[in-house]
Amino acid sequence: MEWIEVPEEGFSLQEIRRYTRRGQAGDDEIRGDVEAVLAAVRERGDAALKQFTERFDGVRLDRFLVSETEIAAAREQVGAGFLAVLEEGKRNIEAYHRRQVQESWVDTFRDGVRLGARYTPIQRVGVYVPGGTAAYPSTVLMDAVPAKVAGVPSIAIFTPPADDGSVNPYILAAASVAGVSEIYKVGGAQGIAAAAYGTETIAPVFKIVGPGNAYVAMAKRLVFGTVGIDMIAGPSEVGILADDTANPEWIAADLLAQAEHDSRAAVFLATPSRALAAAVEKAVAAQLETLPRRRIASAALACYGKIFITTTREAAVAVMNLIAPEHLEIVFADAETYVRDIVNAGAVFIGPYTPEPLGDYIAGPNHTLPTMGTAAFSSPLGVYDFVKRTSILQYDKDAFAAVAAAVMTFADVEGLQGHGAAVRRRMTNE
Repeated sequence: MEWIEVPEEGFSLQEIRRYTRRGQAGDDEIRGDVEAVLAAVRERGDAALKQFTERFDGVRLDRFLVSETEIAAAREQVGAGFLAVLEEGKRNIEAYHRRQVQESWVDTFRDGVRLGARYTPIQRVGVYVPGGTAAYPSTVLMDAVPAKVAGVPSIAIFTPPADDGSVNPYILAAASVAGVSEIYKVGGAQGIAAAAYGTETIAPVFKIVGPGNAYVAMAKRLVFGTVGIDMIAGPSEVGILADDTANPEWIAADLLAQAEHDSRAAVFLATPSRALAAAVEKAVAAQLETLPRRRIASAALACYGKIFITTTREAAVAVMNLIAPEHLEIVFADAETYVRDIVNAGAVFIGPYTPEPLGDYIAGPNHTLPTMGTAAFSSPLGVYDFVKRTSILQYDKDAFAAVAAAVMTFADVEGLQGHGAAVRRRMTNE
């Protein structure tokens, strides 16, 4: 991991961005490849999906929809123990996300003027669930359960098949527990295309949520506008604030828990304690030796592992606020007192017994979080991502007459004579 000395005056945002820069899904080669896939699926539908699934996943499929028999078999295969874990996770996610539900309202603001907002669920949503180096049934729960809480009536899951045409049984079991039975064996950019444009056998959606690789992220970027998307998620990351009261073995384990996700995952430690930093680095090296995904984690640590040495804990907080990490652990002696100082983070984990994996699986808050500094201006996935706000306006005749002149003045200034005429005709009863 790279050690970075933070000067007493701190770093600027530009400097932090240089230290933490990672490439996003935007290079010309990826864009061109993805554009070709999107165009093919849009023009040739299922035929293109079959072609790309055979090319990228190594299997020729006659149908993409997962059958009820396959779902039942998956539930049997994962066993009662894991189903119970899924049910516990679902309950916690439901309970947390119910607090995000907003009620429609209408109120009288002025005499004869009623204004309000109506919240309605998006009518059909696509949930992308990655395959590849690991299966993520937790992502199914985190993305589908809030949609259910929001009242979305139609949810379809898109996930890549294995080379034998099957879908990971843990993903199917999680979908079953979440209450989603429409699952398609189609992943990658072609899966995003099928969700956005539809095919002969797949109905299009209005919004796509869920993480994926660089090709999936680029595809989501390119279909935005035709459909809504949750975010352009980059590789995962964790930031840890720790002082010399922290257990270096635990800090090392938490860094590795994030590094094993992806060779482009980023891990950041900010601390005023050189002794802790050295102990953590030593513990990381030792624990890495027994980590099954050590090749991935080693690459992430070598390229994107940073230790910021600061003069104070406050200076360490300032560094993390500029990084705006996806996950932020606070492992200071009085961790809770620093929460109010955190302004940029996707999720904050307070104290030594709240490691980031709790948020990944069982706590309840969503684990689909803004990455690569976007936590400075965006939020975790939630119920609010699956609803739309519609403004409600109602004026009676007297209230209309009271503002007519002001409206016509605005219209004249902006050169929109038709706007003014729409008001004027009502005033003159034309």
